[in-house]
Amino acid sequence: METEKPNFEQGPIRPPSEAYSLLIRVTRNCTWNKCAFCHIYKGKRFEKRSVHEVKADIQAAKDIADEIKALSWRSGYAGEVTREVVEAIFRQPRQYNEQFRSIALWLYFGGKNVFLQDANSIVLKTSELVEILKFLKNKFPQVERVTSYGRSRTIARRKSVEELKELKEAGLTRLHVGLESGWDFLLQYMNKGVTAAEHIEAGAKVMESGIELSEYVILGLGGRRWWRQHAQQTAKVLNQISPHFIRLRSLKVLPQMPLQRRIDEGEFILQTEEEMIVEERLLIEGLNGINSTFLSDHILNLLMEVEGKLPEEKEKMLKIIDAFLALPPEEKLNFRLGKRAGIYNSMQDMSDPSLHRQVEELMQRLEAEAPGGVEGAISKIKETFL
Repeated sequence: METEKPNFEQGPIRPPSEAYSLLIRVTRNCTWNKCAFCHIYKGKRFEKRSVHEVKADIQAAKDIADEIKALSWRSGYAGEVTREVVEAIFRQPRQYNEQFRSIALWLYFGGKNVFLQDANSIVLKTSELVEILKFLKNKFPQVERVTSYGRSRTIARRKSVEELKELKEAGLTRLHVGLESGWDFLLQYMNKGVTAAEHIEAGAKVMESGIELSEYVILGLGGRRWWRQHAQQTAKVLNQISPHFIRLRSLKVLPQMPLQRRIDEGEFILQTEEEMIVEERLLIEGLNGINSTFLSDHILNLLMEVEGKLPEEKEKMLKIIDAFLALPPEEKLNFRLGKRAGIYNSMQDMSDPSLHRQVEELMQRLEAEAPGGVEGAISKIKETFL
């Protein structure tokens, strides 16, 4: 009789930068869960998992890792998790479940990064997180980076700098924080449940603790009405925090998001992609006196090549934006479709005649056959990214 395979629980999301990280679920869902621009946890209750549950999951992940390494030895690869070992696991879905596949990929890509799920795991008691982190490092001593989402309000109100230093000493290396905007009006309008002052206080605490800080900004969150204040005030808050990373996201509204009702009623007017790029330029222009790395590491962002170290690469990033804004309207549309369809990776790809022609032909087909033409197709493709 076949013995039951070890198993562990995983949540629905993680940052793109944690694509090849081991996912350990410390909490379920979101402590706030009221943001107008988010749909992920709506209708789900927040739960803290017990230390016992989380440690059991870490042990299950360790048991799976040991079994995969044993398979490597039996297959003649001396315990190394090679491409051949990973492919063998993926070819047998009945024998090796989703958790086995995720651990196999994790080990194949180095097995050094871990992400603690879900949306605000920093809300756990510091002593509980320390116990989890120490157990994790004991089971996987090769791990170098452990990260988690954390709400600014939670960090500002519930964590002292000393507690954050304890977490760093136990192994927490980076916190991902959803700044979204630095403008109090917009934070309230979107029901973010935090103020600009709390963002700054939380950011300062994390920076002082020595934990790496990633702050997320949402392009388009101000819509056509408030885009300028959104960009300017967000830059001001980021200038006061000077986080290690500024990560860009672009607003895409789905029907199940509370913000959709405000759009339907004409209260909130979405920006075009070009208007978001103008906003992005204003945001970058306003970032001064900081040493942050600006990253556009999400597929929803149109110009993912706009990345660089501040302040030295600021002008380089602005030039990329200006190059897009200088394109004729038909070439902007060509790039937007090509990028969304996966034909282009960056604007440089437009100079390849065969790729450009491929996008032109796709445009013609969509205008003739697809509901909503090219713009409708672009919108549908972007929905699949969420």
